[in-house]
Amino acid sequence: QVQLVESGGGLVQPGGSLRVSCAASGSYSSIGDMAWYRQAPGKERELVARISRGGTSNYADSVKGRFTISRDNAKNTVYLQMNTLKPEDTAVYYCNAYVLSDRRWGVYWGQGTQVTVSS
Repeated sequence: QVQLVESGGGLVQPGGSLRVSCAASGSYSSIGDMAWYRQAPGKERELVARISRGGTSNYADSVKGRFTISRDNAKNTVYLQMNTLKPEDTAVYYCNAYVLSDRRWGVYWGQGTQVTVSS
């Protein structure tokens, strides 16, 4: 079994910063790409940022220059540093990872963490 557990969400004022983390645990051999998605009320889930095991990253246009994704392979953890937050960034943020477990690659999701940007 593989678990992804997010942490670090909360309430922040517009223009503020927040960092969310996602740690993988359980039985697996390797972790490939890791990513952050978000889903706002009434909207579809969307990709925010993705990072390869080697550190290559890409971002949604809406967050470029404000958000930074990073990972610590030794800790099996991915981070999302969010700066200059806007009300439209309000959403549940989900961690996503490709994980090799029982000799099969599979996609795993965390339970989500709420990020609310409001004054």
